[in-house]
Amino acid sequence: MRLTKSTLWLAVIVALSPAATWGAADDADTQSEIELLKREIQALKARLEQVEARSQVPVQNLEVAVSGSERSAVAADEPDPSGVDIGGALRFNLVHRDYVESSEGRLGEGGLDVFRLNVDGQLDNILVSAEYRFYSYMSVLHHGWIGYEFDDQSQLQFGVSQVPFGLLPYAAHNSWFGVPYYAGLGDDYDMGVKYQRTDGPWSTQLAFYKNEELNDATNTERYSFDVIRDGEQQNEETNQFNARAAYTFGLGSGCETAVGSSLEAGELYNATTDSRGDHWAVAAHVDSRCGRWNFQAQATSYQYDPENPEGVDDSVITVGAFAGSYDIAADADIAVANVAYNVPSPWQAIDSITCYNDYSHMFKREAGSLDSIINTTGCAIGSGPLFTYIDYILANNMAYFDNGSMAGGGEDKWLGRFNVNVGFYW
Repeated sequence: MRLTKSTLWLAVIVALSPAATWGAADDADTQSEIELLKREIQALKARLEQVEARSQVPVQNLEVAVSGSERSAVAADEPDPSGVDIGGALRFNLVHRDYVESSEGRLGEGGLDVFRLNVDGQLDNILVSAEYRFYSYMSVLHHGWIGYEFDDQSQLQFGVSQVPFGLLPYAAHNSWFGVPYYAGLGDDYDMGVKYQRTDGPWSTQLAFYKNEELNDATNTERYSFDVIRDGEQQNEETNQFNARAAYTFGLGSGCETAVGSSLEAGELYNATTDSRGDHWAVAAHVDSRCGRWNFQAQATSYQYDPENPEGVDDSVITVGAFAGSYDIAADADIAVANVAYNVPSPWQAIDSITCYNDYSHMFKREAGSLDSIINTTGCAIGSGPLFTYIDYILANNMAYFDNGSMAGGGEDKWLGRFNVNVGFYW
């Protein structure tokens, strides 16, 4: 039975009522019992006041008083008051490359893809998000920023954040991504400040990035592709502005279609000439999610105009990541066309199956250049903490595929890569 003030005062009234005390004056024993009852009621009243006072203490303070197994029990029932979560993933690759003799001879190869740790959380209006990745050949910050969330749920992020450009969060469904990523215009992360907000169907983002994420353009051990200082190409990104806006038709319905545009404009500092060139990129995108279908399309144009010293080729620019670098065309257009279907799961142990075909194509403006193309067909399968990609990638004149080149030259030849990526997430 719950002890309340109304219950207590009801007991007092009953105890002191005439019906309770009738005839008590003639009975000393009865009078003594009444006095004892009064003292018990006073004690109950004092205890009630203590309980009520304790009930006003915040839950966090009550948790400080418990320890050991009792604290574990409290933590199981109450959310973590810190609001900060630590997660991660461990992923492995199984690969067969038809353009690598040893891979052909061994009927494939396998190894660690990545081990990563994530921190995400919020304390009052202060936000934090970070991810650090460990590969077999490098360890690197993926992203890391501190933010503030305003009352209208818009955010200000300071640090290494995702550049707002084109299809977000990714311009592909597969684990290998597509041309925009390898040109430094997809899933890119830089150092600066970003503001983002949502107003009903409208989504807007504005950002200023002082430089690439490491503040060291000679370091190729990074996750996202940036302009790199290497050899004669001594350029690096600086003072970059980004703006992105999208409008979602059919918001809240079973068929939503987001249409948006992006702008990127910045400078290129050349360490040899001590001069600044410039670069820009524009994109228009469509991301439609109707029932089990997802259709994505994006058209991008970009141009790099560096202040190179005499004799250095201005038609290419050097980009790098994953402990390596290569040249891309300094002036090109990129087209993306992706389709995905969420297949109903035939097994209870499988939570989701999404099959897709992702296509992207770089059209180079330099005369005599061969285009770069990549097409990936596959499925992503989710089962509890496990998430698996099964992809077959066909590429023509792409970086990381034999002698393919995203700059001039290369080879007009289709090459295949069968890739299985298995990951455990927590």
